[in-house]
Amino acid sequence: MNRPSFDDARTFLYSSGRLLERRVFSALFEGTDADDALDVLRAYRNADGGFGHGLEPDKRVPDSQPLDVETAFQVMDALGRVDNDAVVGACGFLGGLGAGVGCLTPAYRGYPRAPHWEDWALVPSLNPTAGIVALLWKWRVEHPWRESATAFCWEQLEAGLPLDAHSFGEVLSFVAACPERERAEALSGQIAGRVASLEMFRLDPSSPGYGLTPLHFASAPDSPWITLFETAVIEAHLDALAAEQCADGGWPISWETLSGAAECDCRGVQTLWALRTLRAFGRLPAA
Repeated sequence: MNRPSFDDARTFLYSSGRLLERRVFSALFEGTDADDALDVLRAYRNADGGFGHGLEPDKRVPDSQPLDVETAFQVMDALGRVDNDAVVGACGFLGGLGAGVGCLTPAYRGYPRAPHWEDWALVPSLNPTAGIVALLWKWRVEHPWRESATAFCWEQLEAGLPLDAHSFGEVLSFVAACPERERAEALSGQIAGRVASLEMFRLDPSSPGYGLTPLHFASAPDSPWITLFETAVIEAHLDALAAEQCADGGWPISWETLSGAAECDCRGVQTLWALRTLRAFGRLPAA
C-alpha cells in the first residue's frame, strides 16, 4: 500500500500554493478557523455577486464566471462552512445569465487562458449547472435560480445522460442531491452502464494522459457512487494517486495550462484534492 509523505505535501503547499489553498489546507488538516479561508475566498467576489479573478486557475478572467462560482461553492463545501450571503449573491449573478449556464461568459476571450477553454464553454449545459444546483439543494439554500436551473437540468437529462466525464460527474452530484427522489432513482438505474464508455475517463489507472478517475466520482468511502466500482479498482487508483506525488511534495497536473504561475496554482489545487481523497480512504500516514 503506497503512502505519500504528508510533510512533503505540506511543505509544497506552504511554499508554492496560493493563499486560498494554504488557508483551506490549514483549516482541514491543522484545525484553524474555516472563516480565515472564507475571508480569502471572498476576495474573488465581484460586485455582481459572482466569483472571478482566476479562482479556477486555468483562465485569468477578472469578470464573474459560472465556473468560478462552482469552484467557490466547492471550497465552501470542503470547509463545511457556507457563506449564505455570498451564495445568494452568486445565485443572483447566475440568474442574470439564464436558467442554464455554461462554464464561461464571453468576457473570457479578452484574457489569457489555457488552450482547452474555447467557445464551447459558453453554451448552457449540465456542466456546471447541475453541479452548482446540487450544492444548493444539499445546503438547502432557497433561490429562484435554483428552481429554474433544476428544471433546466431535468430538461437536458430527458435527452439522456451526458457522454463526457466532466458533465457526468456533475449529473452524479445532481442525482444525489435533488429532492425529486423517484425521478432521480429512475435515472440512477442508467448510470452504472454508462461509466465505462465515458469520454475523458480513466477506468484503468495505468492509462496515460488526461482524464477523470473513479476517485473523482467517489472521493470517499461513504460516497453514494462508491458501488459503481469494484473495491480493487478503487484501491488501484488510490495506489496510483499516492505514487504520483512528486519529489517537491506536490502532485502533478496532466493538462496544458497557460503559464508557469497557473501550473503552480493548479498543482496546489490538485495537491489539496489528493490529500483530502487519500485521507478519506485512510491512505495518509498517521501524524
